[in-house]
Amino acid sequence: MSKKNNFLNLNTETITLIRGLLIGKILTILVLGGLFWLWLKPRLEPYRNVTSTQSPDIASSVSSNFLTVTDVPPGSFKYSGSTAWAPIRLQIDSPLQNAHPEIQLHYVDPVDSSPGSGSGIRMLLNGQLDFAQSSRPVTVDEQTVARQRGFTLEQRQVGIDGIAVVVNPSLHVPGLTLDQLQQIYLGKITNWSQLGGPNLAITPFAQYPKDGDSELFTQQKEINRQALGPNVHYVYSTTEALRLVNQNLGGVYYASARAVVPQCIVKPLPLGHNSSQLVAPYRTPLVPPEQCSHQRNRLNTEALKNGSYPLISKLYVIIKQNKGQEQKIAEAYANLLLTQQGQKAIEQAGFVPIR
Repeated sequence: MSKKNNFLNLNTETITLIRGLLIGKILTILVLGGLFWLWLKPRLEPYRNVTSTQSPDIASSVSSNFLTVTDVPPGSFKYSGSTAWAPIRLQIDSPLQNAHPEIQLHYVDPVDSSPGSGSGIRMLLNGQLDFAQSSRPVTVDEQTVARQRGFTLEQRQVGIDGIAVVVNPSLHVPGLTLDQLQQIYLGKITNWSQLGGPNLAITPFAQYPKDGDSELFTQQKEINRQALGPNVHYVYSTTEALRLVNQNLGGVYYASARAVVPQCIVKPLPLGHNSSQLVAPYRTPLVPPEQCSHQRNRLNTEALKNGSYPLISKLYVIIKQNKGQEQKIAEAYANLLLTQQGQKAIEQAGFVPIR
C-alpha cells in the first residue's frame, strides 16, 4: 500500500515538474518573440511609410467615388456649354445627384446663340450660370472680360477628346494635313482636286466661332478666330452640319471626334502634321457605309492617349474664381469628375480619362 502511494506521489511530482518546464518554455518564447518584434518594428517602419505615402493620388483614386467628395455645397445650380459634353452629362448627372441629393443640376440652353463652349463661357461671364463645360481653352478675351467684372476664370481639365474632320462618304481623298485643313477654312484651298481628290468645289461648314466648341487655329495667334474664309457656311449645330455634309458631295466639317466618328452619314478623314504621317480618328479599318448601321466606327482612343493624333481637344470645367457659391459648386463638380467613378463615366461616354 505504501509502495502504491509512493508511486502516485512520484507521478504527481513528475507531472508538476513537466508542467513547470512547459510553462517556462512558453514564457521564454513569448519574451524572445517580444524582444524580436521590438528589434524588427523600427526596421520595418520605413517600408510601411513608403507603402502608405507612395503615389497618394493613385491610392486615393483607387477607391474614390462620388460619395468620397466632400465640400459639395447644397442648392440648385445652372450650367451649360459644349455640345461635345452631352454623352458625359447622360452618364454623370443622375448618379451624381443620387450620391449628393443636396444638389440639383440644371442644364440651360442659350437664348440668343447656338449651344457650345463659347456660348457657355459667355453665359458664365454674364452671371447666367454657376459653371460651364468646355472643349476648348478659355481665350485671352474671355479672361479680360472676367477681370473687368472682378473675377478670373479657371479651366480644370477632366478628360480628352479629339477634333475630327468629316466629309461626304462618296468623296475619295486619303486625308488632310493640318495646314491643308486650315487653308480650306481660310478660303485658300477651294477645290478637292488641289488635294488629290476629284474636280469638285469644297463647301466648308462650321459653327459660329463665338459659340463653337472647336478651334483650328489655336497654334497661330496671328490669325483672328473670326477670320474664316468667305466660302464658309455657318451652322447652328453639329447635327445640322452632318446632314448638310451628307447632302453635299464637296462638304467638309470639323467637330468633336466623339460626336462625329460613329456617324453613318459622313466619313471621318485621317489627319497629320504632314502627308506621310496621317492618323485616323477611328479604329482601323474604316467601316463602310453599308455596314455602319450594324457596326459603327469607334474612336481611336489609343492615338488620343499617346498624342499621335494631331488635333487633341481637352475637356474643361470652367470655374468662376469669385469665392462665392459658383466657385464652390464648380470646384466640387470638377472634383467629382476626377474621382475614379467620374473618370470611369467619362470613359464610358466615349472619351479618354486623364487618370
